[in-house]
Amino acid sequence: MTSQPLLLRHHRPFVAFWFARIFTASAFQMLTVAIGWNLYQLTGNVMDLGWVGLIEFAPRLLFMLHTGHVADRYDRRRVAAVCQSLQAMIALTLAISSASDHITREMIFILAFLLGAARSFEMPATQALLPSIVPVELFPRAVAAAQAAQQSATIVAPAFGGLLYAFGSVWVYGPSVALYLIAALLMSNLPARQLPLNKAKATLDSLLAGIRFIRSRPDVLGAISLDLFAVLLGGATALLPVFAKDILLTGPWGLGMLRSAPAIGALLMSLWLARFPVERKVGRVMFTAVGVFGVATIAFGLSTSFWFSLAVLVVLGAADMISMVIRASFVQLETPDEMRGRVSAVNGLFIGASNQLGEFESGATAHWLGTVPAVVLGGVGTLIVTGLWIKLFPGLANRDRMVEERNTL
Repeated sequence: MTSQPLLLRHHRPFVAFWFARIFTASAFQMLTVAIGWNLYQLTGNVMDLGWVGLIEFAPRLLFMLHTGHVADRYDRRRVAAVCQSLQAMIALTLAISSASDHITREMIFILAFLLGAARSFEMPATQALLPSIVPVELFPRAVAAAQAAQQSATIVAPAFGGLLYAFGSVWVYGPSVALYLIAALLMSNLPARQLPLNKAKATLDSLLAGIRFIRSRPDVLGAISLDLFAVLLGGATALLPVFAKDILLTGPWGLGMLRSAPAIGALLMSLWLARFPVERKVGRVMFTAVGVFGVATIAFGLSTSFWFSLAVLVVLGAADMISMVIRASFVQLETPDEMRGRVSAVNGLFIGASNQLGEFESGATAHWLGTVPAVVLGGVGTLIVTGLWIKLFPGLANRDRMVEERNTL
């Protein structure tokens, strides 16, 4: 057991993958900060910020079936590298336009759509690539370590991007170009997967194969849908500004700390899981983590103490990371290599939809019932869904080992 983490750290393909992941995540977080500030400076319209998020999400819905097929039919290393290179070109266009003072609202919307399209093709390719570059027994650790990279970027990169923006938007766009290009180089030099590529033509039947596969595997369907409804009901992050200002009586600095707290909890938990992965009773642990997520949501909704709310959000982020790592690990291990791209694309759509719709649901419920009841009811809803899913998917709830499930295929 003590030698496995060393094996992961010294596994050169994974190290390259890890750095590529943190570079692309950092570049995207920096771009998000710069695009938001740049757009708001141009128009002064808060609604435009909402449109940017929706425009970036739209390609994931529009191209869902195609993104998975591309990841299964073509070399995933090349797909990821091309997508990262395209994102570098988008950042470069923003840098040149900003430096020449020719950037416009419409240009930002177009580039945001292209950025979302590149990311929608990159995500299933990189997710499906990971199982082919690490041994099966190290895969849960690899997922946790990759998520640690993602959470580190989520915490550090926005602040760094905001600091650089003080010198001008070009100082954010320029480094983003470099980060994307380095990531593309690392990705393109990863070892090729050993199994042959799927050369089948892109028919409607093949495009829908990922959806059919998920429906045919109760454990996979249960895990993906559990995440969808838990985040949809339990997401309270959209209401953090209201809690910070009106309930916890803090200022912008407090809001920043509240927003960072779940990511800090997730980062700490991902580092722990990279060293001590969940190897037994994975179903029970996953459902328990989702339950803790629901309880933490209720506690946050009822809290009037800033520091208690901060601690609860750290616990919430840690619980969410446990669930996410277990789900991502066994879904990938349960899925044959030739299907991983399409399954990852569907899973990515569910994750994106749960986050986007969860923010809408929280806002609408708060508008109708009030802020505190909206968050508390969301946490209660998460607990109800957890109980229902234990009954509806007993195989998932009683799942013991991830690798053993895969070996039975």
